[in-house]
Amino acid sequence: MTDALPQILILAAGASSRMRGADKLLEPVAGRPLLAHVLAEARASGLPLLVVLPPDRPARTALVQAAGLPHVIAARAAEGMAESLKAGVAALPSDKAIMLLLADLPEITAEDLRQMARAHAVYRQAILRGTAQDGRPGHPVLFPADLRAELLGLSGDEGARSLLARHRDRLRPVPLPGAHATTDLDTPEDWAEWRASRP
Repeated sequence: MTDALPQILILAAGASSRMRGADKLLEPVAGRPLLAHVLAEARASGLPLLVVLPPDRPARTALVQAAGLPHVIAARAAEGMAESLKAGVAALPSDKAIMLLLADLPEITAEDLRQMARAHAVYRQAILRGTAQDGRPGHPVLFPADLRAELLGLSGDEGARSLLARHRDRLRPVPLPGAHATTDLDTPEDWAEWRASRP
């Protein structure tokens, strides 16, 4: 590991509010819960990582603990994504770039994350945003270390959207294969359709 490596911040504190009682991070992907799958891909990337969890989802916490990965609890996660994001950013070294990775991306791979890190090594001051192969914006999103204070100043449930708009001149897309960056399954119907489309 070198100091130039970005820190992956996995946001796993969402409420799964559209799953009608189910937890989408526990939906099976490749024979394991989605959260375990994303954790495994992140770990395989070789990049340092931290997981942000809510205070009221013990099954998620158990998965992270079983994987032996560092994590923080976002006590105010119910107030919106910004609170989860800030809890994670505050726990990371202040001089590191931060790669925000949502925990509900079933197609993201370790190689995708390494590709983001390679792009950061070239474009150190850019905000890098993973996109689908056709250019649709998605995740992960990588923020240089100088934007840490602005990340800590976010509020509400929009995540870092306002920050991206404010610094759109620094935004640089990183195309990832297929729909790896944009496949985000929020409802039981989304899951059923996605599974039906898989080979």
